[in-house]
Amino acid sequence: MFKTLINIFRVPELRNKVLFTLFMLMIYRIGYHVPIPGVDQDHFKQLADAQKQGGDNSAASRIAQYVSLFSGGSLSQSTIFGLGVMPYISASIIFQLLGTVVPSLEKLQKEGETGRKKIQEWTRYATIPLCIVQAAFWITYMRSTKPPLVQTEFMYNSPTTFWIMGVFSLTAGCVFLMWLGEQIDEYGLGNGISLIILAGIVGRMPSALFMLWEMTSVSGGDASHPISPGKIGILIFSFVFIIAGSILITQAQRRIPVQQAKLTRGRRVYGGSKQYLPLRVNHGGVMPIIFAQSLMLFPGVLFGWLHGLFPNNATIQFLNDEFKRGALIYILTEVVMIYFFAYFWTTVQFQPKEMANQLRDYGSFIPGLRPGKRTADYLEKVMMRITYVGAAFLCIIAVIPTALNTWLSIPFQITAFLGGTGLLIVVSVALDMVQRIEANLLMRNYGGFLGGEGGTKRIKGRQY
Repeated sequence: MFKTLINIFRVPELRNKVLFTLFMLMIYRIGYHVPIPGVDQDHFKQLADAQKQGGDNSAASRIAQYVSLFSGGSLSQSTIFGLGVMPYISASIIFQLLGTVVPSLEKLQKEGETGRKKIQEWTRYATIPLCIVQAAFWITYMRSTKPPLVQTEFMYNSPTTFWIMGVFSLTAGCVFLMWLGEQIDEYGLGNGISLIILAGIVGRMPSALFMLWEMTSVSGGDASHPISPGKIGILIFSFVFIIAGSILITQAQRRIPVQQAKLTRGRRVYGGSKQYLPLRVNHGGVMPIIFAQSLMLFPGVLFGWLHGLFPNNATIQFLNDEFKRGALIYILTEVVMIYFFAYFWTTVQFQPKEMANQLRDYGSFIPGLRPGKRTADYLEKVMMRITYVGAAFLCIIAVIPTALNTWLSIPFQITAFLGGTGLLIVVSVALDMVQRIEANLLMRNYGGFLGGEGGTKRIKGRQY
């Protein structure tokens, strides 16, 4: 391991990429602490402390926590990078979904690098209005709190000025992060947007560890120190087990044997080699959890609003309680939605008919199956089966933080590192970074992270 780290800095090109990536992430972390003009940061700190102590489980608080955890932003501190890269990711998802239903976009996706650049350009343009809408909602929320999160009397008496400055600051911060990610893509190492999200998630770990230290006591019976050494042992075991399981399921593949047809030219025979078609067990990645958790925020907002209008209605009170994070109906609904979106995203992204046609065009076939429709039906059947397993794993990952938060009375800011969107992003981005570095080292005859000079050992996908 240490020898591999030394080899990274022996290669000038790889060293420059790593240093450039670290420098860009340092710029991101500096801007992470630049506040929005005119916002009362002391009031924000009080709200954040209330959330840490579990005193605020409102829908607005859950939305802010979710957006901050996923986007790499900092809505809880009201900085210029508060929105993070969430609008850019939303625009990218919109264009991915439109690419399956709009023929012109589907044609652009098949044009290779030229089409990809055109779609990326449209994604940048679509990010701006999404930034303005999300920033407007957040600035409106600041003024609606009691007391308002406005620092100066001038800003409070001039709502238009405060709104314009806030929206402009948040939009400019998101656009700058988008540019920062593209610079990492071009000159650095890894996917820039993913690395920014990773830095935002990992950057919260020291504060979570400090919070855990403050709330820990030997007995664990004190109200201000409810965490005992036994709970810490459960947290450590859960963290190691979930990280190992996340790596396993992220790398897991179902390998379909593919035979290449033989071609005779004169006295020579070409082809006939046997290869494998890898199908990922977790084909949807983190997207099913993102969709499910995003939509699960709306019932809490809706029933909370209805409960304010009809406080004596027993049905609304029951639904308002059951759709809070940690309730049984909330968890069951989230599991059902994760399964739905896992199959939905797989259906959108995985095209068995197109894959079967490509195999036929290249003169390859799956042994025992005719090229064409039977091959497409077989691939679809296999993908539906392995998606069931992948969705089950996503459900476990999504439920564990909420379960530990409810059953062990551990703050969600600590249990959030044990599952959900953040954990899958960290694992997938870290694996991608390791594989990129290893590919650069093996290309220059250096050993990889698993040892073995000249690339005798490599990080490979798990076969099922």
